[in-house]
This record gives sequence, structure tokens and C-alpha cells, in this order.
Amino acid sequence: MSVPEDWEIVIGLEVHCELATTTKLFCGCPNLFGDEPNTNVCPVCLGLPGSLPVLNEKAVELALRLGQALHCAAKRGVFARKNYFYPDMPKDYQVSQYDMPTNVDGYLDLPDGARIGIERAHIEEDTGKNTHVGGGGRIHGAEYSLVDYNRAGIPLVEIVSRPDLRSADDARDCVNELRAILLATRVSDAKMEEGSMRVDANVSVRKRGDELGTRCEIKNLNSVRSLGRAIEYEASRQVDLITSGERVRQETRHWDEEAGRTRPGRSKEQAEDYRYFPEPDLVPLEPEADLVDHIVATMPALPNDRRQRLADAAGVTPNTSGVVVAVARGLDDLAFAAISERGDPARVLTHVEHNLAVDGADAVEPISLAKLTQLEVSGALTATQAKTVLAELVEHGGDPEAIANAKGFEEMDTSALDATVDEVIAAYADVWTKYVAGDDKAVQFLTGQVMRSTSGKADGKAVMAIFQERRRTSAH
Repeated sequence: MSVPEDWEIVIGLEVHCELATTTKLFCGCPNLFGDEPNTNVCPVCLGLPGSLPVLNEKAVELALRLGQALHCAAKRGVFARKNYFYPDMPKDYQVSQYDMPTNVDGYLDLPDGARIGIERAHIEEDTGKNTHVGGGGRIHGAEYSLVDYNRAGIPLVEIVSRPDLRSADDARDCVNELRAILLATRVSDAKMEEGSMRVDANVSVRKRGDELGTRCEIKNLNSVRSLGRAIEYEASRQVDLITSGERVRQETRHWDEEAGRTRPGRSKEQAEDYRYFPEPDLVPLEPEADLVDHIVATMPALPNDRRQRLADAAGVTPNTSGVVVAVARGLDDLAFAAISERGDPARVLTHVEHNLAVDGADAVEPISLAKLTQLEVSGALTATQAKTVLAELVEHGGDPEAIANAKGFEEMDTSALDATVDEVIAAYADVWTKYVAGDDKAVQFLTGQVMRSTSGKADGKAVMAIFQERRRTSAH
């Protein structure tokens, strides 16, 4: 699903990330996922009369670390009470930062080099979790609702991007990059399936060159796949509305994964959603220069820098798929070290991207991966055989050449390969005829039959090259 060429999608993201602290933001209750409902609560996070909040120092440090990783300025921050009436907070307000957030004016660079502005990354407490039973899971029409306050008070950072994204793919890349930063800095475990990272997407459409259109906010997307599907559907819905003479209403919408569509939530056209006033029980947060300097000095290598390092070693661009996947899987150190050990860069990246998406992959010795790619390049191992040897290296370690010898892998004689090709052509004459007539997909089947006949000892690329040469010859 896509919009017409003369239309443009405009996207801004709001990403909520729970911080990896031991306790909640303003009290000593455990910050844990999966415990029995309403067991990790106290008078402070329940907002009982007479209770007072005490700010979690570790949460502030983690929030500042994320802000610096996103190139934000660390400013004097003020906490506010965000007032609303909804049962997920028993005190009917959420402590957040409003007009004076701690982290402001940053940016995030995507693997393709695009720069996405970060307006703010403010600190706030999470809310409780409501479960609406019946009525499709929404509060309207539900038979009854349950609430768990274990999550209420857990420290969050909400990252608000500027509307710099122009496609669902860009939005997915942005969330993936942000998640990689969160994991690299150990600010959050960023588990979308557990709710410790949640995404809202503000989506509008416009004719190219026009002013910004009316946006709709798609709430609580809990996977990158859902994010992309929701944006594509919503953009198409808005274009259809406008081209049919209707207008887009500013509102929140919810993604229905099963139906593959967004559904209306509540209108945001008439009034501001919330009322804020300064939190009287908390003093302003003044980041100390020494703390910020320490955070910058101890910042681990970030995904963008790691991609550049590996790309330079491999002689490719940072947005090469093998480089991006290596960093995303945390295998870039292995790939870099294997290339440094004179491994073939292209083969190293191929293995990391396609053959090392398994547990224990990071235990492979760089020198072993380097030797494996050398055997491939020399012709001693086919790609199929190399994949088998690599699986053994992941499972048990060892020397790639010794593993290959133990498995009886040896380079096929060219004449024997030619004979096998002839046998396959004779056995599948109808498929061969289709290939000669121009059906390029047929060669994949023929190559597969050769690989089967040789028990994977043949080099697939070499086999395909032989078939291509035979077709050229038969055409004359």
C-alpha cells in the first residue's frame, strides 16, 4: 500500500523507553516485568495522601546518557503534573517534563546517512496498565476493565522526533536505530514485546510542496512491522479522504493488527488533552557539568560509528546490508576482527548477514571465520560446504580446514562437474528447453539438481555459470 507519486507522507515519532533502573522513578518499588499484578506498589507510586516523591539518581544518569547519545543539549529541567482522568494512574496525574525538558535539540543519523531531528527526550514516570475485557480490547464497549499498577512510576524517557521522516521504511529504520542506541548504551532493554519500548506515530499527507497537513496520532505500536503497516495504511486512508473531498480530522487512532487498519480513538480538535502545572514536591533538575562530561567520556561506541569502522575495513559503504546487519546483531567486532585476520571482506559480511543469525554466533573465533572465507575464495570449499563448516564452528569451534577434511569436503573436478550438468540437462530436458527459450528462473531448478547430485560439493555459482555458457552455445 502506497500513496500516489505526487503525494508525500510526513511522519514524526514519539518513542517511550523504560529505563533500566532497579527501582521506580520516585520510590523504592522494584522495576520488574511480569510480577503478579499490583505487588510492586507503595504509597508514593499509588499517590496516597502525605506521600512524597524522591528522584531516582540512576534514572537521571541514564536519561542524560541517552540524551548525549542523541546529540542533545542537557538543560535545566522542570517536572510538572500532567493532569488527566483515566484509571491507569490512581492519583489522576503523571509526573513528566513539560515546557522545560532535560534533553533538547538533538539528532539521530540513519544507516543511509539521513539525519532525523530530535526535538526533546524528556523524563517522566510510566503509567499503569489497563486490560479491557470484551468490546475488542478498547475501553468503550468493554464488559469490565482490570488495572495493574506495577508499571506505574517506572522511569521513562519519551523521545520526540521532528517530522523529518518521509516513508514507512524511514520510520522503521529510525526505530531500529534508536533501539540499537538504547542497547549499546544500556539505557533500556528496549523489549517492544514487553512494553519497555513503545512507539506512537504522527502521520499526515500533503501534495509535494504544500504546507503540512492535518496529522493523526497512531498510539502504542508494539513492533516495527506494525509501525510500517500502520503508517502505510493511515497515509493511504488520508489521501483517499482528501481526494474524495473530505477532510482529515485530528485524532488519535489505534492499530488493529488483525484487520490491518487503524481505527479512531478520540478527537484532539476541540481542546488541549492535558493541563500541566509545576510539580510542587520536586525541585528543578540541574544537570551538573561534571556528570555530563563523565557520561560523554565513558560513552560506548554507538551504532553509527561502529558501522563506519566496519565499512572502512570492508571497503564498502556504511549502509551496505551486511554492515547494517552485523551492527544490529552485535557481530561487528567479530566481522572486523575476521577481516583484520585477512578474511575476505565480502564473504565475512555474507556469513554474518545470512549464516550467523543463531545463538552462539559471537563465540566464533575471528581467525576461524577468516580461514573459512580463504578456503571459499581459493575454491577449496563451495558456499554450501562453507555454510556447513560454519555451523560446526558455532556449535563446537575448531579449525575450518580440519572440519572440512573430516566431512570429506573436497573441490570437485571440472570434468566431473561438466558430466553432472550433462546428466541433469538430459534428465530435465523440458526445463532445459524453457531456460534456453528465456525462462531465467529455470536455471535455479537445474542448479539445485546438480547440487543434489553432488551432495552439495559443487560450487553453485560455478554450476550456474556452466548452464549460462551452455545456453549461449546452444543459441548459436
